[in-house]
Amino acid sequence: MTVTSIDINPFELKTARDLVGAGSNRETVDLALKTLIAVRRQPTVVERIIAREFTNDQIDAGTMKPGSGHPAGS
Repeated sequence: MTVTSIDINPFELKTARDLVGAGSNRETVDLALKTLIAVRRQPTVVERIIAREFTNDQIDAGTMKPGSGHPAGS
């Protein structure tokens, strides 16, 4: 891992740390970077999903509750 020294606004760092409930400044910055990367990649991911062709069995598949791994209604 690379060690980098940067100046960060202490108020913004504390605000971000409080918002995410991070245990350290490093955890806060790591999460901020991962979030930025994910947000910037979202449009590309959405475009790939939109462009995808689905088979009939995929279209007729059951619905799942987000994050549960179980079908909706169960």
